[in-house]
Amino acid sequence: MDAIELDFAAPRARAEPQAAMDKLVIAGGPRLAGSVPVSGAKNAALPILCASLLTAEPLRLANVPQLNDVRTMRTLLAQMGVAHEEDGRRLALSAAHLDWPLAPYELVKTMRASILVLGPLLARCREARVSLPGGCAIGLRPVDQHVKGLAAMGAEIDLEHGYIAARTRRLTGTRFVFDLVTVTGTENLMMAATLAEGQTVLENAAREPEVVDLARCLVAMGARIAGAGTDRIVIDGVDALHGAAHAIMPDRIEAGTFAAAAAATGGDVTLEGRLGGALDAVVEKLREAGATVDVGDGATRVRRDGPIAAFSLRTAPFPGFPTDMQAQMMALAAVADGTSVITETIFENRMMHVQELRRLGADIEVEGNAAIVRGVPRLAGATVMATDLRASACLVIAGLVAEGETTIDRIYHLDRGYERIEEKLGALGARIRRVK
Repeated sequence: MDAIELDFAAPRARAEPQAAMDKLVIAGGPRLAGSVPVSGAKNAALPILCASLLTAEPLRLANVPQLNDVRTMRTLLAQMGVAHEEDGRRLALSAAHLDWPLAPYELVKTMRASILVLGPLLARCREARVSLPGGCAIGLRPVDQHVKGLAAMGAEIDLEHGYIAARTRRLTGTRFVFDLVTVTGTENLMMAATLAEGQTVLENAAREPEVVDLARCLVAMGARIAGAGTDRIVIDGVDALHGAAHAIMPDRIEAGTFAAAAAATGGDVTLEGRLGGALDAVVEKLREAGATVDVGDGATRVRRDGPIAAFSLRTAPFPGFPTDMQAQMMALAAVADGTSVITETIFENRMMHVQELRRLGADIEVEGNAAIVRGVPRLAGATVMATDLRASACLVIAGLVAEGETTIDRIYHLDRGYERIEEKLGALGARIRRVK
């Protein structure tokens, strides 16, 4: 395959200005009841959008979530020359005229998943410049694994002025062992390997369902991939990929969030979507906390009638308990009978929601990477501030069970990963509104 002619000097559109600082106001008390559709998975959609860079033919996607992170990724791809047509939750992407393989800091700083363009760009264009994520040095949240893996495949990589600058004649297959499990690292190298010369074997690979969904999409595009969903993925490179159609999997974290909210409010909620075994670790802990969970082929029902029991959990890579559900379960533990211990092993700075839960009356003590949560009979509404995406969801659940009114500031974090959460919760009976 011939390298694409590139133009790094061409002017491009700027990122759209950030939306106004909306707030959520929640009057706690009502139990959630009814059915709620589970949107497409953000963490599957983002790498799959990047997979469009690997072919000149259209990639047609269904069940695309309408989220700020997805819009940011589309803006980034459009700057590179990727055309798109949108019809509701359907999206067609065409990288036939890809001419600017650069991911600028102004976009990457808002979304770390932007690093996922590096592998596809290098594989197809033979050259790429991608900003390091904002506030993230090599080695912190494992960007270094992306760089080491691509270098092992023959890429020449330099770090210059805050950018990863990479080039290659053509990537070649290799055996690469990840130093630690990384989802985006696995996805980046898997995409790059589809167009590499020869066979690539990824050891200690991430097993998350979103990695499997990406592999399904790539196989539909003509890639040769075996072992996705295990810790050893084998990719036989091909000369070119073609267009395809793919439906993005349901979002297991959104489903888990609504399940935790149903359990916390003593509700009865049916989650509409085929989750398979993607939510097993969360389901186990919800049952331990006293919820009844019925997992069906196309829907999952969560309800609770008795008290909330204390529980303990420890985050781990899939199939362990997902770090993206740690904060939401802490909100549940805050009103449980007894003491729960929640241990975070994936990210070093993922307890920032603790201080905000305390403002609502939670009794939580942090020791190292563990939170000791002593359940209280009730929380009390207050004004709190969202610090990140999943912390925001945690505060929403806490607000649903708190007495009085809770106001959550900086909810733009929520809009990165939850599609119209106030509308979905409102349809289940929550008293929740968005205000400017």
